Amino acid sequence: MTTSSHNMHVNDFGIDHAHWRNWVGNQSCVRAARGAPRSEDELCAMIRDATARGLNVRVAGSGHSFTPVALTSGLHLTLSNMKGVKGVDHQRRRVTAAAGTTINELVRVLKAEGLSMLNQGDIDSQAVAGALTTGTHGTGARLPVLADAIVGMKLIQPDGEILTVDETTPELLLAGRVSLGTLGVISEMTLQLTDSYRLRERIWREDFESAMEMHDELAEKHRHFSFFWCPYEESRHCYCLPDTSATSTSGRTTDVCEMKVMDITEDEPFEAEFEKVAYSSDVYPIEYVPNFHELEYAVPREHGKDAVRAVRKLMLERFPEAIYPIEYRFTAGDEAWLSPFHRQDSVTVSVSGEPGKDYWDYLRAVDAILRGYGARPHWGKLHFLTGEDVTAIYPRAGDFRELRRKLDPQGVYLNDHLSQLLR
Repeated sequence: MTTSSHNMHVNDFGIDHAHWRNWVGNQSCVRAARGAPRSEDELCAMIRDATARGLNVRVAGSGHSFTPVALTSGLHLTLSNMKGVKGVDHQRRRVTAAAGTTINELVRVLKAEGLSMLNQGDIDSQAVAGALTTGTHGTGARLPVLADAIVGMKLIQPDGEILTVDETTPELLLAGRVSLGTLGVISEMTLQLTDSYRLRERIWREDFESAMEMHDELAEKHRHFSFFWCPYEESRHCYCLPDTSATSTSGRTTDVCEMKVMDITEDEPFEAEFEKVAYSSDVYPIEYVPNFHELEYAVPREHGKDAVRAVRKLMLERFPEAIYPIEYRFTAGDEAWLSPFHRQDSVTVSVSGEPGKDYWDYLRAVDAILRGYGARPHWGKLHFLTGEDVTAIYPRAGDFRELRRKLDPQGVYLNDHLSQLLR
């Protein structure tokens, strides 16, 4: 087998000391080799060769994780040359896409096909495989994690063989939906969809206590409800949030919640300053500047208001320099073994630190609060989990580790970070 860059699209497939950094620059690695396969066959060959050479293998995706999940000193793969929709099943409302396809590339095709994703997060530039299998979610009290839509995938094993996972292998499917790339490199993925729909989005500003009083009603009444709590006037600028001061019910511009609801509608598309109607995937995303490092935990829903109150108090009293908003969203429970929402209806509480600043005391203090409510971190966001923590808070952790060792006994798909959590 040749390993030339011409045939394999690998830079030297030997020593390549180029650095890789994630989208916000807080994670980096020096990799021994880089691979950019253009086909599933090339991908299988690269992985087979890396295993024979004793190299670990990780996939970078779009680099949107804040954790070291994508790092390796071995073979670092990008699937950016493996993109595109491979098939649409209109009868069953399903799509099969290559793993490197980004969410925004996928939904452009779905829109033309009269289909929609069941839900989305507020960033759509991630590779679909990386986004879904790290536990990315949107918001909606009755809508589960995005990975719940995965009904099939192909996993490339360390020997280069292809393991097909679908509804005929239910345990593998539940393990693979949120698996952090540790059960194999995903080459393609099949997702359950729904018919195309439009969303009506409305944004306004509420006093914090008013938001808490409306909390349960808004979550039940609307398909999507979320808010950003902004401690100071400048907070909304950190995430490029709209200036909703004109829609404030209290007239306040600090210590307020910027509220958002979205519902399916048959109304014709339109756009106003704080309200619009559009195709589903034209409403979900927010334009973020990569100027933050984020921690996000899934808190059991019954503790959501208490948890956000406690974090708000911490920020105002102990860390007034922490000016990034709290983002608060709802997610229904699901069955994926390592989903942060495994059998747990949740709210997610996320906070951020400023790049270049020492924010660790602040994040550890938030972690201590949220742990007290039995929270589970988003795998792609900053967290402080240990292997013991994973065992304690994930009922199927032992089953997942056993399966991972069976599929990858050498730990080819692990790195230092993942070895501590899942070995």
